[in-house]
Amino acid sequence: MKAVILAVSLFMPDFLYSVASAQLTKVTVGNNAISGNALPAWMAKEAGLFRKNGLDVQLVYFRGGTTTAMALIARETPISQVSGPPIVSAGLKGADVVVIAGGNVVSEYWLMSRSEIKTAEQLRGGSVAIALFGGQADSISRIALQRLGLTPGKDVAIVQVGTVPERLSALQSGKVQAAMLNTPDNVTAQKRGFNSLVSVRLPYQGVGVSTTRAFIRENPDVVRKYIRSQIEAVHRIKTDRELGLKVLTKYLASSDKEILERTYDDISSDEKVPPKQYPTLEGIKNILEPLAITDPKAKTAKAEDFAEMRFIRELDESGFIDDLYKGGKR
Repeated sequence: MKAVILAVSLFMPDFLYSVASAQLTKVTVGNNAISGNALPAWMAKEAGLFRKNGLDVQLVYFRGGTTTAMALIARETPISQVSGPPIVSAGLKGADVVVIAGGNVVSEYWLMSRSEIKTAEQLRGGSVAIALFGGQADSISRIALQRLGLTPGKDVAIVQVGTVPERLSALQSGKVQAAMLNTPDNVTAQKRGFNSLVSVRLPYQGVGVSTTRAFIRENPDVVRKYIRSQIEAVHRIKTDRELGLKVLTKYLASSDKEILERTYDDISSDEKVPPKQYPTLEGIKNILEPLAITDPKAKTAKAEDFAEMRFIRELDESGFIDDLYKGGKR
């Protein structure tokens, strides 16, 4: 973690925020996704929505949700686009992190295996690649293995490998026998001849917006501006397919039209990314449930303890969100 903090601090010595000459508030925002899940933040950046709302946002990529959450707790980043599991785990340990916008509230991962592994029994004794322990891929991989009748850590090892390219490389080389992948990388793996042993789709607090309660107390207006940008970015995604595809092309560095279009269709659906960006309490409960097996605190924890709804609620009750969509979708 120290290396990560040093790397961020070297490039961004005044990481929290300051008012620029143009009266824009500078905010460094962590992000742990290079997938369609990051599109709201990318869209807000590329469409000028952050600047429209008075923010000069710099997006910084971290390797895995756990590292992103650690940087948030250390106040290296005051706001982060990060998946739910590391936020919930940190909260159970006493950190004051909280989800303030849902982002992706339905998660879907495929457990992709090498071409010669076509059944759960053939996977027994093998290993599954994830990003980092405690992250979203880790959490859902355990659900996937259980659905196959396999015991995580006993019948199948779960291995920290890192980024999606690293997981695909490990799968290709045979260093692991399977990997947890979401869109668009599951489609890429399928096109390369890998098998989908099982897919897991459920209400789940995926990559959303998180911060700390301390930052909310100290800088509520910055949080409001960010949440407004998030809401407007989601609207832009749903109403501007052309720009959405252009942004995905840039950030995914892909020219594969099929993958780009499938990614856009997936992330623009109201089921996965709702217009009213409330954190999903049901999705947080689905994170807490497997944690409760080994963590007594998770058994008694309430989903509401990990979510702050008021910023979305303010925009919702004011009619702002409904007004955005009065013109309908293109």
